[in-house]
Parts: sequence; structure tokens; C-alpha cells
Amino acid sequence: MTNAFEKLLAAKEVILADGATGTNLFNMGLMSGEAPELWNVNEPAKIRALYKGSVDAGSDLFLTNTFGGTAARLKLHDAQNRVRELSRVGAELGRDIADTAARPVVVAGSVGPTGEIMEPVGTLSHALAVEMFHEQADGLKEGGVDVLWLETISAPEEYRAAAEAFSLVGLPWCGTMSFDTAGRTMMGVTSADMVQMVEALDHPPLAFGANCGTGASDILRTLLGFAAQGTERPLIAKGNAGIPKYVDGHIHYDGTPALMADYAAMARDCGARIIGGCCGTMPEHLRLMRAALDERPLGGRPTLDQITAALGAFSSASDGTGDDTPKPRERRGRRRS
Repeated sequence: MTNAFEKLLAAKEVILADGATGTNLFNMGLMSGEAPELWNVNEPAKIRALYKGSVDAGSDLFLTNTFGGTAARLKLHDAQNRVRELSRVGAELGRDIADTAARPVVVAGSVGPTGEIMEPVGTLSHALAVEMFHEQADGLKEGGVDVLWLETISAPEEYRAAAEAFSLVGLPWCGTMSFDTAGRTMMGVTSADMVQMVEALDHPPLAFGANCGTGASDILRTLLGFAAQGTERPLIAKGNAGIPKYVDGHIHYDGTPALMADYAAMARDCGARIIGGCCGTMPEHLRLMRAALDERPLGGRPTLDQITAALGAFSSASDGTGDDTPKPRERRGRRRS
């Protein structure tokens, strides 16, 4: 039976995804250090408002407020025994919004990194990672998500563990990595590496791509790297709304709605089928992104010079495929803000 996400992918040339979770929740009163997932139970009206804000702005798909929902992440808040509950409720709130929308809207169950370093570099075993991802995915499925959505991953080992866990749940999935170290993930994966990894999986994602990272220019360069490998699998781009800067003691992303509209159109021209925003992306950005995707004609694949002319300079000279790129360093998962 065809899933709602697969139907949407077949019906639309380009799908508009949602924007930031953290940025929007901080504007609603979430405090630094709080677990956003606890708001699924403690502040359900605000989570519904988060989801509805994306839908009202034109998103065809939105992610649940469950990015940090694995036991490893929730343990930081003494909530490791609430994985299934918090994921289920986050999904149920999303289901409420999608089912009352005037058009088909897909609920994607967000699954972020565990925050742990996997063997052999770290101590997290493959089996335990699979168990944690499986537990969260079960809760999301119980809550009614249409598709599982892995995001902001750096290590190929963690991506593979999630893929195995999702195969046990019986839902389609998508998965993105974050390319934020001179064209590579922090664990050294290049765009070409990711394509090869995805195609070798026993249970590959329906779509894959990049999210977060640095600025809008960089994620388009990564998209071109995916496309250069000749993959026919749908590509995802969820770039940040510009570059983060401290303004009056707060982090502010400098990407304007107009810039994000240009980014959305260029992401489509680079080959992306699913386009959204990550950190700093608000409903006002999404509205102009929706208009750009609907109203601007499809263009040719942009050159690197055209990307920087429209969206600003790359954060590094390297695209991650040369010998001048930094060696990978350890990281702990970052929240999609």
C-alpha cells in the first residue's frame, strides 16, 4: 500500500518542508537547556502552533518535535524512560494538525543523533544504537507519522544503525547528514561518500540529502556533489537561514526571507525534490520559499559562481573532496534549531 509520503512525492515535482524547531520554540519561551521534547506533554498548544505555523506558511511536510528523543539524549534530562511516550505524543500532535489541513500534509518523525560517539572511535555499540533508534521509531509510528526522518547525522556508522532500526519498524524513511566542516561532516563524510553509503544500504531511504551545516551557499554546493554522482534517488535540502550571529546577547540568523526564497529556487535547480529550512528558518521565510517554488520557472543547474553571487560566499574554499580538507573530529549531535 502506498504511503502518504510516497503519494506526495509522486504527485509533486517539489515538496516544501518546514523550517526550524529550536528557533521557533525559543521564541515561544523555551529556555536554554530545556528539552523541547518535554513540551510535547507540558506545552501541547505551543507544539501544535509550531506545526501549524509551517502548514499555514505553505509547507507540504513538517517534522515532529522529537529531534532529541533517543534515550541517550533524554537521559540528560532524566527522561530516558519516556522515549516512547514523548515520541508518540509529538507525533499525535502533528497528526492532529495534518489531518485538519485543507490539503495533503505529511508528518515526518524527526530522529536526531544520539549525541554519543560510535565504536571504534567511541563506546556506543552498533547494537545499542539500533536499539535506541528502534525504540524511538516505534513511538513515532504509534503516534501516526507518515515517514521517519533522520537528520543532522555526522557518522556513517550512526546512519547505518538508524537504517537498520527503521527496517524493523516497517515505515519509509528519509535521512540527511550535516556537512559543516569544509564540505564534509564532522566525521569526515563527503557528498560522494554519502551517496555511496546510501546506495549500499540493505534498507535505503526513499530520499536523502543534507540539512543544517553552515550557510545556504554551502548546502547547494553539497547538493551539486550529490547530483554529480548520478544518483536517481530524490534529494533533500534543508539549509540554515543564513549565518548565526550574536545580536544583543542572542543568536540571530542573518538570512532574510528574500534570500531563502532565492535559496529554495536554486536548490530546486540543483536537483532537490524536498526543500526546507533548518536553523533560523521561520514561517515568514517559508512563505516566500513557497512563492518562489510555485512562481519561478525551473532554471538550469547553477554554477558555483552563480550560487555565491546570489547567496553569498562559501564558508570554505574546499568542497570536501580535495586533500586540503581538515581531518574529521569527534562531535556530539546538535539540535536542529
